[in-house]
Amino acid sequence: MAFSEQNIVLFYPEIDMSLLAASVSQAPALPLAGIRVIEFTHTIMGPYCGMVLADLGADVIKIEAVEGDRTRKLEGFAQGFFPTFNRNKRAFAVNLKSERGQSIVKELIATADVVIENFAPGTMERLGLGFEQLAADNPALIYCALKGFLTGPYEHRLALDEVVQHMSGLAYMTGLPGKPMRTGASVVDIFGGLLGAFGILTALRERDKTGQGQFVRSALFEAACCFMAQHLAGEAITGIKREPLGAKRGTWAVYRTFQTSDDKSIFLAITSDQHWRRFCAEFRLDDLLTDPSIQTNEDRVNENARLMPIIEKLFASYDLDTICKRLDAATLPFSESSRPGDLFDNPQLNHEDRMLSVRMPNGKMAKLPRMPLEIGNHDFSLRNHPPELGEHTEEIMRELGLGEELSELSALNVVRAPSKAAAA
Repeated sequence: MAFSEQNIVLFYPEIDMSLLAASVSQAPALPLAGIRVIEFTHTIMGPYCGMVLADLGADVIKIEAVEGDRTRKLEGFAQGFFPTFNRNKRAFAVNLKSERGQSIVKELIATADVVIENFAPGTMERLGLGFEQLAADNPALIYCALKGFLTGPYEHRLALDEVVQHMSGLAYMTGLPGKPMRTGASVVDIFGGLLGAFGILTALRERDKTGQGQFVRSALFEAACCFMAQHLAGEAITGIKREPLGAKRGTWAVYRTFQTSDDKSIFLAITSDQHWRRFCAEFRLDDLLTDPSIQTNEDRVNENARLMPIIEKLFASYDLDTICKRLDAATLPFSESSRPGDLFDNPQLNHEDRMLSVRMPNGKMAKLPRMPLEIGNHDFSLRNHPPELGEHTEEIMRELGLGEELSELSALNVVRAPSKAAAA
């Protein structure tokens, strides 16, 4: 939970709250301040869409079952899903299978501008929470459904990030011949969620003109196919079927990793003749610089077998730190090959405290990247940690004027709020 004034006074009694209030009042309101979003989501695609809107200032209320979003309990590579994609939201735990739970949620939606959902096709309609059902009472409502497929013959099917990576050809292009492989992150889920947020923002802008809400749909398969457009175009131009990127004939002569003397890995991209000249000048490779047979990128691609051993030997004579400094001095595109954990201390990510210190489910704090966007002097920082189950149930019930029912409905398992002792 974000610090309240009471918490700040409790832990930092020396702070002059009037000065703090003045500082806060000077900060510009976030772009989506005043927009309320009700989010029925799980895993990544839906939560990411809601998180983008929350980071931009919307009041995003995450609806969870009283037993909790199953994403909270995932193990393995998915353990970081919930704390990563649910910051800056409020959590309301309610039993949507109960009539009273459904009626409370409908009261909450009546106060909202946007609904987001990424459940299986037909689920929201069965709960009485589909677009047509809600828009009848709230024609200004914007409703975003995040699914596996857009409308069409596959729209009834279920999909996951990795399913559509294979279906779209993304896994084929990522792997090696005969060995398709998913990407190392849930890029389609994230892109699909981002497209959903883009659609919502577009619908909000249109509502400013018309006063009418509308239905927005984003989908995994079509999102994944966007990544394939460049390969479709290339195949159409050449008539040659695309091969996985790991088996490609290089477009650029130098576009790969090299090993350094301290057994580290570094990627270098020389994509222009100017890059090549700067590279040769920095490392005093005069023979290569003046060699008439490799003056253009196309020449160097054709001479790749001769050039690569020379560059490999060069890199093997320097340690990683030295080679990075020299490539930086030559203004070339390069990077050491990092692991995820290396990003905790990355100086670019940590510039001006841009990393967010986020509470993990085990209570530990971890630095995570904030939304990669700069707009004027807005500060898209952390306002709320990823919420505990039902953390804001009581607060939201009181906003709806239903605070007196909280104890009774909690006892009936219609809603769930943390106990006072647990919250303390």
